[in-house]
Amino acid sequence: MGKTFLKYSAALLLLILASCAKRGNITGGAKDTIAPVLTASFPKNFSAEFKGNTVKLTFNEFIKLKDLKKQLIISPPMKNEPLILPVTPSKIITIKINDTLQDDTTYSFNFGQSMADNNEGNPLNQFKYIFSTGKTIDSLAIGGRVKDAYFKDVESFVSVMLYDVNKNYNDSIVYKQMPRYVTNTLDSLKTFRLENLKAGKYLLVAMKDYNSNNKFDPKKDKIGFYKQFISVPNDTVYELELFKENLPFKAFKPSQASGNRLLLGYEGNLKLKENRPQIVLKNKGQILPSIITELPKKDSLQVWYRPVKTDSLALELTRNKYHTNFTFKVRDQKKDTLSIKAAQPGILNFRERYALVSATPLTKIDKTKITLFNKAKETIPFTTEYDEFHQLLYLDFKKEEDENYKLSLSKGAVTDFYEKSNDSVSVKFSTRTFADYGNLVVNLQNVKRFPVIVELTNSKGDAVATAYTDKNTNLNFSLLDPAKYTLRAIYDDNKNTLYDPGNFLAKQYAEEVIYFSKEVDVRANWDVVQAFDLSIPYTPEPKKKKVKKKAENKRK
Repeated sequence: MGKTFLKYSAALLLLILASCAKRGNITGGAKDTIAPVLTASFPKNFSAEFKGNTVKLTFNEFIKLKDLKKQLIISPPMKNEPLILPVTPSKIITIKINDTLQDDTTYSFNFGQSMADNNEGNPLNQFKYIFSTGKTIDSLAIGGRVKDAYFKDVESFVSVMLYDVNKNYNDSIVYKQMPRYVTNTLDSLKTFRLENLKAGKYLLVAMKDYNSNNKFDPKKDKIGFYKQFISVPNDTVYELELFKENLPFKAFKPSQASGNRLLLGYEGNLKLKENRPQIVLKNKGQILPSIITELPKKDSLQVWYRPVKTDSLALELTRNKYHTNFTFKVRDQKKDTLSIKAAQPGILNFRERYALVSATPLTKIDKTKITLFNKAKETIPFTTEYDEFHQLLYLDFKKEEDENYKLSLSKGAVTDFYEKSNDSVSVKFSTRTFADYGNLVVNLQNVKRFPVIVELTNSKGDAVATAYTDKNTNLNFSLLDPAKYTLRAIYDDNKNTLYDPGNFLAKQYAEEVIYFSKEVDVRANWDVVQAFDLSIPYTPEPKKKKVKKKAENKRK
């Protein structure tokens, strides 16, 4: 009986052990999703009568700092950046202030999204450490939104600033001095809120500050402003429109690009013909024949001249009241030579003018030596027009659908500025059928004033088709490439057929731009009629953050 009991007991024990030995997955508990917590600070957060230059922040777990230069906003700004340590994960963050603090001023250190726990990366969003060198913490605030005056969406990390309006105020303050208060729209928000403000009178400015120095550089930065000075406190929701100013015209010393061509860099806007400068090239006081053309996609002009034996040349430039002179050395270099090629090889769209581009400026065109054939080898009548500034020779003719063309230039059809003629050139191109394109009719509604520029833009924001109207509200965009387009309307208040940005010193806003709220889908062989109500402003949606999916580690 005892032996039987022992056998059963041993079997039962083995069964229990086997059950305990089953393999299983160790989960490690629920994932940590809680942000770090500030447990102590010295001096305490929101302290008044701050006297020191060191702050210590203690958290309940190890935290790491990232993108401090972008994320940390100190208001008022400091000339010398504080030292924030350590750069490695730690429970204690130390702020060492390297600047002289202003009297009776509330300071705010907004860490944005730079703080996160070390293990899971849970962010401590918009953590602020605030203190005052005076007896009280300033608690007033204003808010609003930022948009781009011309483009559909505004860039990230836009600074919004307040400048004191007092006896020392002048308009140059945005170029030379730090603002009194500053905040940032960060990466996904287009709204702003300036907090911990003192009651007073201020200039309100928004700035895309590419130099990150809290000062306006018109060559690089965008600016937006509120024309009237504002008073704090108030409950107005402000809207600021960013624009890139047109720079005043300025020319730079020419450089030699070849043995017969100079490059002349400039600042300013030369889109209109009447804005182009008058340029005279001289050799020892004698005027040299020259031609001025555009260097494509660059803010530079090309000055073409016939080679001359000399050590140096002089250039005199005049544009309105702007006048300057340059003298520069000339070296013997390889010279540019004539060549001709198609500006748009392959397919010619119906909305385009057929053009040839010349490597050197043309002076003579012999139309009798240019022939255009269709696929039936019939000659097609055409007219020509030469755009000297862009070095484009246009051929205008009646384009037929689904047609193949051959353009032939016999030897000597064109002659350039250097009396050189072309060799024989033959170019083939074709058209598609009308059914390969779509048509769009835009009906403008609630137009406040004329004239209006209406543009169809692609996904990059580039205008691919434009209509200008001073009374008509039904605009036809025919034979468009199938695509999704954005509609943009511009009130051309100065009637120069261009969009004009604002100017800070002149207290002039940019010309008003309205976007249609949705993309317009133009399909092949479709006619689309789209109403565009100019009284409804486009409001961009906040960008959605991309969530990175972490691969799960499966225990086999």
